[in-house]
Amino acid sequence: MGRVLIIGAGGVGTVVAHKVAQNADVFTDIMIASRTKSKCDDIVKAIGNPKIKTAKIDADNVEELVALFNDFKPEIVINVALPYQDLTIMEACLQAGVNYLDTANYEPKDVAHFEYSWQWAYQERFKEAGLTAILGCGFDPGVTGVFTSYAAKHYFDEIQYLDIIDCNAGDHHKAFATNFNPEINIREITQKGRYYENGKWVETEPLEIHRPIDYPNIGPKESYLLFHEELESLVKNYPTIKRARFWMTFGQEYLTHLRVIQNIGMARIDEVDYNGQKIVPLQFLKAVLPNPQDLGENYTGETSIGCCIRGLKDGKERTYYVYNNCSHEAAYKETGMQGVSYTTGVPAMIGAMMFLKGEWARPGVYNVEEFNPDPFMDQLNKQGLPWHEVFDGKNELSE
Repeated sequence: MGRVLIIGAGGVGTVVAHKVAQNADVFTDIMIASRTKSKCDDIVKAIGNPKIKTAKIDADNVEELVALFNDFKPEIVINVALPYQDLTIMEACLQAGVNYLDTANYEPKDVAHFEYSWQWAYQERFKEAGLTAILGCGFDPGVTGVFTSYAAKHYFDEIQYLDIIDCNAGDHHKAFATNFNPEINIREITQKGRYYENGKWVETEPLEIHRPIDYPNIGPKESYLLFHEELESLVKNYPTIKRARFWMTFGQEYLTHLRVIQNIGMARIDEVDYNGQKIVPLQFLKAVLPNPQDLGENYTGETSIGCCIRGLKDGKERTYYVYNNCSHEAAYKETGMQGVSYTTGVPAMIGAMMFLKGEWARPGVYNVEEFNPDPFMDQLNKQGLPWHEVFDGKNELSE
């Protein structure tokens, strides 16, 4: 049915490649491209499908990207490279006439700040070119937006309160490691928190607000309020929302390490001079920390991510909780990667599938909640991320 080009050969890219290869009825021709071609070749070897092509690419270079796109002629590019590279890949897609999908919004290299404005600005150009760009199609952002859209379509006349809750109760048996790119992970967690309430954004100090939340099959875990990009698009697309928050769990050992990293300057993203050479401390730290790709083998436990929603249906208040739990061991057994990579990679594949099947094909730039959620939700159950619902149960976040 379709030719797909995957950019990125990290943990998420590995999962995307495995899942794309499993759905050969939809993805007929596959290429994996990365700065390091040998990583792409290793993924192909692990999948065991020699028909998958590989290429070396610098995703910061528009001309190089355009040349590759023109050569392979993909129908859609799945961008699981770094968020810094979103705009160059989108630009190359426009020049080569290729549709686009990513899992995280753009952020500039020199500022720990992310928002959708840079990518939303491409709306008219993609529309005029007759091309579709699907933004934020991982789990959070991604599935959490689809969960919200599904709830709005089927169970609510008006969504008023939204809490996205993300728990990783797994154990990788390392003193300190991040579950995805350390540079992006640490930048995200150390910036100020933000939540939406009564039409405006409320800023908090990093990890200032926290509370225990009870997660299915896991139990209570201390959860910290931080800003996450899907809040920005969800409050825009669901203007009845009065409050939207995002919560994520962190263990005390992780937070202690993080505090030390910040205190000694290793979380800095500006250049410092070291023996006459310019280095960015956080990029150096990334080089010495465990590679998230290598955590899967000994990872135990599971993740639990979902949406707690409160609002009105037929004039009556109701609550709704929809979530997925994902086993690190099961993810590793299937793809060789841990659960955090799995929960991001599977939805990226499903989003591309939705496009190729014509379900999510619409010229312009869109967040996932702007498409029909039903076929996507159906595929989550089939592709390894089954979801569960709780209607009108106790909502500990409702106050």
